[in-house]
Amino acid sequence: MPVTQTRRRFLTVLSLAGAAGLVRARVLAAEGALETTTIRLFKYPGICVAPQHIAEELLRAEGFTEIHYVPEDPARRPEALARAKVDFGMDFATNWVSAIDRGAGVALLSGVHVGCFELRARAGIRGMADLKGKNVGVRGMGESEHLFLAVMAAQVGIDPGKDIHWVTGESVSLVELFADGKIDAFLAFPPESQDLRARQIGNVVVNSAIDRPWSQYFCCMLAGNRDYVREYPVATKRVLRALLKAADICATEPARVARFLVDGGFTARYDYALQMMSELPYDKWREYDPRTHSGSMPCACMKRV
Repeated sequence: MPVTQTRRRFLTVLSLAGAAGLVRARVLAAEGALETTTIRLFKYPGICVAPQHIAEELLRAEGFTEIHYVPEDPARRPEALARAKVDFGMDFATNWVSAIDRGAGVALLSGVHVGCFELRARAGIRGMADLKGKNVGVRGMGESEHLFLAVMAAQVGIDPGKDIHWVTGESVSLVELFADGKIDAFLAFPPESQDLRARQIGNVVVNSAIDRPWSQYFCCMLAGNRDYVREYPVATKRVLRALLKAADICATEPARVARFLVDGGFTARYDYALQMMSELPYDKWREYDPRTHSGSMPCACMKRV
């Protein structure tokens, strides 16, 4: 049985790790002084963005003394970042690219991980091409699930505007719509994926952690407010370093991070959290180049070199 670990105890471990060598005083001195010691991040309930949840002490080790978590509607995160309501945040690559395409003041800094979504479908649907003419659930048009699925459909020759019947789950969860047979497929994110597996509902058509080409693209990326990035380059570098170190901790200490997510109230079930932490490749930022993208990808999601 795993040892129960409080949030404070876990953050103490991170702090000690920083003191032991994750952050070296000589490196910080060589970079110059922080232009600001304040940082604002999204307060995000999703557990796949675990690096952002556990980064507080790593940010403090980088010299930030005021760290604020700002709640925001998921659909409005890119605009909130562009308006400087927050300074940095993790979100789906499709959301950032869509916002940049609209002219929002967002600067993409790095990919963080791949593989957090699964396309779940009822029996008889074996591939993306089988979605033609089907009812596909999304939380809202233009939101992450819709954007991801539209790109995936277009890759196999389906016109997402004409060939798919989109069903929005504004008041009822997509999981329940799927379980009740009211939609044929939807994109499941943790812990939805783990819950459906446990209940043996539907089958996995695409697992973005292992199925190409989606396993070659970043799912979640770190972005910053464009003005903040330009005005505070040292602070930006240290934020990026802290978040990527947090991603490394997710990769090397999945059980500890899963316990933190439960103790912190981000999710209810330790077994689901641990399954997610063990499956998501949080170390892919070391292998993938965020500056490179495939010209064949309509959303310009970032691709492996």
